[in-house]
Amino acid sequence: MLALTLNAGSSSLKAALYELDEPGEEGCPPPRPLWADEREADASIDDLVRGRAAIDVVGHRIVHGGSMLVDSVRVSPAVREKIERAAGDAPEHNARALQVLDDVTALLGPNVPQIAVFDSAFHATLSPAAFTYAGPHEWLARGIRRYGFHGISHRYAAHRAAHLLKRDVGTVRIVTCHLGGGCSLAAVHHGRSVDTTMGFPPLDGVPMGRRSGAIDPGILIHLLRHDGQTIDSIDRLLNHESGLAGLSGTTGDMREVLKAMDSGSERARLAFDVYVHHIRQAVAAMAVSMNGLDALVFTGGVGANAPRVRAAVCAGLGMIGVELNPTANERVDGDANCSVSWTDVAVLVVRAEENWVLAQECLRVEATVRR
Repeated sequence: MLALTLNAGSSSLKAALYELDEPGEEGCPPPRPLWADEREADASIDDLVRGRAAIDVVGHRIVHGGSMLVDSVRVSPAVREKIERAAGDAPEHNARALQVLDDVTALLGPNVPQIAVFDSAFHATLSPAAFTYAGPHEWLARGIRRYGFHGISHRYAAHRAAHLLKRDVGTVRIVTCHLGGGCSLAAVHHGRSVDTTMGFPPLDGVPMGRRSGAIDPGILIHLLRHDGQTIDSIDRLLNHESGLAGLSGTTGDMREVLKAMDSGSERARLAFDVYVHHIRQAVAAMAVSMNGLDALVFTGGVGANAPRVRAAVCAGLGMIGVELNPTANERVDGDANCSVSWTDVAVLVVRAEENWVLAQECLRVEATVRR
């Protein structure tokens, strides 16, 4: 089976083609794809698909499945409608994924099956105490609750970490930190997500490249009452003009923030410090949700490629047993354990492999459909 995977994120479109014959073991390093490409988020997929070998199935990362879609599924008109309905809570992400899905249909025809894999699905195991907001009880009936996102990445990172530690994922308490353009943390207890930082849309939690993360809701009331802000301007402010970009004056790319810091920018230094402060807090909070911690995992573009971020986060976590090996941290190349040898809490770096998870889900769903 040739599986094309398309991961439409907030800042990029990642594509890969895998040849599959049987499911791989979760946690094992994936094989190299036949080819892979990464482009700007709004890039056309025409030249990614045209002229390729006959594609048997296409897998899509869909950010928000809402409460109705909690498992990977073949896309049908009814499923597409549910994805579109959930787009109201993740408008940019789901709308982009739906456009990619429709483009694939136009290019490959309706007979090539397409599989939707939901970022929110991994967090369907949250308890009511973890997913319920302390607003009116009626919110629950309206679907206003914590969903959580980056689940595809958190799931892979947790299983990969357990494999690196030579332990069964069902015996390990893991905090996974997906740090990229979007950022979130998850508490993975015995292989299941029990807490996470993102909420109803992919906006809550720690600061991100351009998104604010959690802020005092009273600020929004103040801005609406006194600054002439509108719902649309607040939306733009929180999703595009905040986070690292808003504080530092850069694009929000961590590489630019670090360069600006090294050039003496106080704004960039503040942005970095705020970012690290909130990630540290979130790591501790996730550990509390599991009554302890066995492994801290960094993944995503920043998590896997910014040793200064990892060092700064871990520097404030000694009280929960986290101690980084500075030399190993600087020399990370691929997946690695970079904690000191005597600590009980492993610190690991895991390269994000969302496209590989998408390919595996294509194989699993198609095998089920064809039985």
